[in-house]
Amino acid sequence: MEIGRNKVITILLILAIFVSGGIYLTGRGDDEKNIVMAESNALVPNYSQSRYKEIYLAGGCFWGVQAYFDRINGIEYTNVGYANGNTEITNYYDLKETNHVEALYLVYDKDIINLETILEYYYSVIDPTLLNQQGNDIGPQYRTGIYYVNEEDKEIIQAVTDSEAKKYSKPIVTEIQKLENYVIAEDFHQDYLAKNPLGYCHIDLSNIPAERPVVYYSDYKKPSIEDIKAKLTSLQYSITQEDSTETAFENPYWNNDEEGIYVDIVTGEPLFLSKHKYDSGSGWPSFTRPIQWNVLTNVKDDSLGMIRVEVRSRVGDTHLGHVFEDGPLAEGGLRFCINSGALEFIHIEDMEKRGYGQFMELVR
Repeated sequence: MEIGRNKVITILLILAIFVSGGIYLTGRGDDEKNIVMAESNALVPNYSQSRYKEIYLAGGCFWGVQAYFDRINGIEYTNVGYANGNTEITNYYDLKETNHVEALYLVYDKDIINLETILEYYYSVIDPTLLNQQGNDIGPQYRTGIYYVNEEDKEIIQAVTDSEAKKYSKPIVTEIQKLENYVIAEDFHQDYLAKNPLGYCHIDLSNIPAERPVVYYSDYKKPSIEDIKAKLTSLQYSITQEDSTETAFENPYWNNDEEGIYVDIVTGEPLFLSKHKYDSGSGWPSFTRPIQWNVLTNVKDDSLGMIRVEVRSRVGDTHLGHVFEDGPLAEGGLRFCINSGALEFIHIEDMEKRGYGQFMELVR
């Protein structure tokens, strides 16, 4: 990870640190392990009381590990960070002193994919016999490891590891430990390869098992202001381009319960799925998560005498609404409160002819 790109990383991370302003504790319960995150406008879902399962995987440079698992069906959420070091707080530059390992935090839907399969995929993209090295990256921060939250997972991890060991003539040196601490990495590192498709990666991303369809940035384009005005109603234009808000309970999608996909009305970029929509009682369409986490951007909003997190679309920079932390705990606790006027709903029966056929498998 450090070969051939240290100067660029140094400049960008210094900028990121100045922008972010430090670190703070997330709102997990006292019985949870200490999870620390780099300060960001984004709200992080809390899966500690959800219906999903959690695991932490270290496999060398975390850029490639995240890009690999993000494209596997059944993976609900990921972020990258630093796990099981000697201190509760660290950053990219202090890893040699704190002995943290670059790791992936992975949340998965056990009804779609199980831990055994995840670990088999994990072992298929690393060399577990290498100590403190993967690909071109050398050092303790690049050691391999599996860090569990639930004790019942330990037996599964050991069984899969023992099975993998039969494939090698040398012993497996991958750590198997209970998670002790985890620091979410700087914003620069999150979804790095999604933002930089030609970036460094030691993992082969050309053959992803059980791959799910991806919303690619390059497939969508923001029209000119003139074209946007011609396409939208005055209310839709005011919402999407001037950050207005429509009236609660007086918008077309707040109580829509049909199956389909919700796209950015400006660019057509897919944003939300009907299966993640729920009735929050707010009078606006509410979702527990986007179709893909990186299709949204988050902006601090201090208007109306309060601090909120505004949600905008990735390609169109369309004002969509806001995200709050009062969503269903079973789904991670977030509520994406979105204006109907910023969305176009496409029924599942129309998705194929509208060019969204590849996402039909995600709707149900």
